[in-house]
Amino acid sequence: MELNAQNKGGKGRPLVAYFSWGGNTRSVAEQIQRAVGGDLFEIKTVKPYPAEYRPATEVAKQEQDADARPELAARVNGVDSYGVVFLGYPNWWGTIPMPLYTFLESYDFSGKTIFPFCTNGGSGLGRSVSDIQKLCPKATVGEGLAIRTEHAKSAQNDVTAWLRKQGLAK
Repeated sequence: MELNAQNKGGKGRPLVAYFSWGGNTRSVAEQIQRAVGGDLFEIKTVKPYPAEYRPATEVAKQEQDADARPELAARVNGVDSYGVVFLGYPNWWGTIPMPLYTFLESYDFSGKTIFPFCTNGGSGLGRSVSDIQKLCPKATVGEGLAIRTEHAKSAQNDVTAWLRKQGLAK
């Protein structure tokens, strides 16, 4: 099956940008990228999060409470050439992790279509889609995909169904 993410949003190859703490969101991002093609970009912070779950979530909560913008280790070159951006993240404390705030505020997403996807322990998308809409008011934010953490590595059928529903299937 081939998917046509290039035409949704108007230009160029799709970008699959993701932040992944434990590898689950990376797994879903790779499944999306295999299906739609385009470029894969991992959003990484300069200062890594703790390797253990509880300390990592504590840091994430502290960042959220402080409205922090963690410094990112790399930038995407040529964001203007992408019409569609698949944006992946773990749902931390009901929304996107703070590195995604940094990422979304670093570029102009006007006229682009953003498709959010997240991994989560049971809270789904939370308020992440509305937070992305607030950060990118001149972008179109499509329907999001929520994948339970324990299903991330085997989510291809869910990913494919979601992409078809978005009209990205040829």
